[in-house]
Amino acid sequence: MINKENSTQKLAGTAVLVAIIIILQVAFGAIQIGPFTITLTMVPIIIGAILYGPYTGALLGAVFGVVVCIQVVTGAAGAGSTMMLELNPVATILVCLIKGTAAGLAAGLVYQAVGKKNTWIGILLAAIVSPVCNTGIFTIALVTIFRTLAEEWALGAQASSVAAYILAGIIGVNFVIELLLDLVISPLILRILKALKASH
Repeated sequence: MINKENSTQKLAGTAVLVAIIIILQVAFGAIQIGPFTITLTMVPIIIGAILYGPYTGALLGAVFGVVVCIQVVTGAAGAGSTMMLELNPVATILVCLIKGTAAGLAAGLVYQAVGKKNTWIGILLAAIVSPVCNTGIFTIALVTIFRTLAEEWALGAQASSVAAYILAGIIGVNFVIELLLDLVISPLILRILKALKASH
């Protein structure tokens, strides 16, 4: 009976987080700095990974990836994503799906490994590893598969090199903002969710 209740709570909680991911990405996924967008969607992915484990984290990350894919295909994700799609549509879609899924899975695995010993350190590390995966996979794709595009963007931004452009534009701005948001918001929302869970 307890297992059934836990499964029902997990299913309901996951469904709520899926809805939050879709709303956040559709409503606020277009916060743009340069050719890239800042995403707030890592927060519910991290929370789901912490509360329900790495597989749920991966599922939530995949949902995020699917929504991003739809935005890329429809042109709602910004000029940079459109250019990537035109250059290599298959790779663009795969990058969108893989980076989100990996971010959720990694957050869940890290919390699973550390959270039992120290909850807050587990939360902190999960909140760090998720955007690292998301931005890291995108950056790797940018300097390999989309190298010519990265060079074009670096030239347009008057950067001395692709590496300088990535450090200043993607890691220096986008990643830092996403990381700070995740670090600040994730523990706060997790407290609320745990309080709600304890009240039922």
